[in-house]
Amino acid sequence: MSVKESEANDRLISRRRMLGLGAAAVATLAAPGLALADEWVRIAPAAATLHWRRNSAHPRRGESGETQTARHAPPVADDGAGKSLRMYNLHTDEKLNVTFAENGVYDPGALREVNYFFRDFRLNLVRPIDPRLLDLLHAIHQMSDAGKPFNLISGYRSPQTNAMLAARYEGVARHSMHIEGRAADINLPGRQLSLLHRVALALRFGGVGYYPQSDFVHVDTGRVRHWG
Repeated sequence: MSVKESEANDRLISRRRMLGLGAAAVATLAAPGLALADEWVRIAPAAATLHWRRNSAHPRRGESGETQTARHAPPVADDGAGKSLRMYNLHTDEKLNVTFAENGVYDPGALREVNYFFRDFRLNLVRPIDPRLLDLLHAIHQMSDAGKPFNLISGYRSPQTNAMLAARYEGVARHSMHIEGRAADINLPGRQLSLLHRVALALRFGGVGYYPQSDFVHVDTGRVRHWG
């Protein structure tokens, strides 16, 4: 297939998937900002954290000592089949294939797997990853109509690692969302990076950075914005 044919195919897939899955994905993620907070309060006014599938008497704590909660996250919405995530870590050669939510409930065991997979591999440090980021990645993957897993270029970064990268490279924020476990730099084998970028922008759920020269798209669960 030629480059022009591949790009045309991506545009066709993009239009079809956005029409077919866009509304459902946006409803799943909920609207950003105050609308998201209002929705969370309206659905669960007495709850400060997500619902967890408990397999012990106490919530598990992450490597950082923080209880893994997401105070501003909407409840998980799925069709009963669960939400899954498949990724390949380019730095560690590790693979992730996990169902992180089923029947509207995040699975804490699966989230611990995600936390380790997303760790700062340079210092081997683990931090809880925002479950909303997993919802976002799940929606992007579905809308991209992809059969292959994401490549993870960067997940969690410790402050030390982020400072080192910021000193070496332009475009690395001094206080990156990666430090908070709320960002991922990704690409998707078999799909043009421009398609991944368009899908992420269409969802309007956080920040989107476009880095074609480095072959990745940055997505995060911060305020809606874009650059690159």
